[in-house]
Amino acid sequence: MARKTIALSLFWRTFCLLAILLAGGVFAWVQTLRALEFEPRAVQEAAQIAGLVNLTRGALKQADGINRVALVKGMGQQGSIRVTPREPADRIEPFEVDRFTRRVSRELRAVMGPDTEVARSVNGQGGLWVSFSIERDQYWLQAEAAQSGPLTGYTWFAWIGIALLATLVGSVAIARLINRPLKQLSFAASRIREGDLDSRLDENTLTSEIREVNMGFNRMARELARVEEDRAVMLAGISHDLRTPLARLRLETEMSVSDEEAKRNMAMDIDQLDAIIDKFMDYARPGETQLRPVHVSQLIDREAAGFRDPTQIKITSRVAIDLKVLADEVELGRVFSNLFENARRYGRGTNTGVAEVSVSYVRTGPWVIVSVRDHGPGVPTEKLSQLTTPFFRGDAARTAATGAGLGLAIVDKAMQRMGGSLELTNAPDGGLLAHIRLRRAP
Repeated sequence: MARKTIALSLFWRTFCLLAILLAGGVFAWVQTLRALEFEPRAVQEAAQIAGLVNLTRGALKQADGINRVALVKGMGQQGSIRVTPREPADRIEPFEVDRFTRRVSRELRAVMGPDTEVARSVNGQGGLWVSFSIERDQYWLQAEAAQSGPLTGYTWFAWIGIALLATLVGSVAIARLINRPLKQLSFAASRIREGDLDSRLDENTLTSEIREVNMGFNRMARELARVEEDRAVMLAGISHDLRTPLARLRLETEMSVSDEEAKRNMAMDIDQLDAIIDKFMDYARPGETQLRPVHVSQLIDREAAGFRDPTQIKITSRVAIDLKVLADEVELGRVFSNLFENARRYGRGTNTGVAEVSVSYVRTGPWVIVSVRDHGPGVPTEKLSQLTTPFFRGDAARTAATGAGLGLAIVDKAMQRMGGSLELTNAPDGGLLAHIRLRRAP
């Protein structure tokens, strides 16, 4: 079994590649800036705290015992910097929680001594706490959290988020700009496929490669339009030049042949030639379709009414009367007509000699699948894929073939023009089964 692959449009592929490239560049720049900024910031932070501690220690050293107590009490009431005595029962929460705080603590101990203790909380009060001693007395200097800088890294996350958002927006804009000419080319190609041969692309675009592609596409469109015009003229000439002598042959047969059986056989041959011309015209007809809601049941009944001989074919339809699909009514009628004709020719039962055809349907999501089945001998499995090839006939039909071998090829081409599909398979209990798939009408 073939492994399923994820299919991305060119826009999303370009967008993903650009987003990955730009996001990787942003991440690399952020890491580089953090590496360049980390050490100076940690050293600066430690130097500022050490300066405050040394300044406080110097002020306290100059005061005598009574004034020192008053000074400590006064500094303990300050809002931004406080000095409090250190007690053995103090509850301490370590300051080192990340790389930055560990570096600050290491710098502080390098400046103030290895016995310096740094805490982020003392007795439930947050901040940056640094211990120092004067003679035998132990003190805490508390700096507010704002004094110690943004240690949590929220600023970095905010900047990274903004950079990534800008990366996504920029990727969308660049991808749209890159894919706009290709989208226009795809749209023009779809218009060509639908039969609009007047579609043209801008040949004055600034990008040289796109300009060359557009010029080549326009040349191809002009050539296709010329070929289509020549084909229309040729078809009109063939139809006129062949049907005029056929009409004369029919008239001369009616007037000059006295044998009724010979006259009837000659008329049948002329009708067959005329039908073959119709098949050629149907297959070569330009692919201009107008998709409109079509009542499938009414269309099937109308086409089945053309096959009136019960000794050759019996058609049974189980299609709901309210079923509607988006299709070209003329094209869809031609589809059912060719399927019924194919069943009449090659789908007759071996016992009865009558082609029993049943038409059913199923709804599946936005699609409708109409199935046309006969109860004939079917087709060898290895030849099913060749049935829509022009002029191909299965072995069982060759000896009695009176058609042009274009019926199923016309059906397949008509389904493609209407945005649907044709699938041919053998029914489990015998007979050829044709599934035509069309979009449901609202």
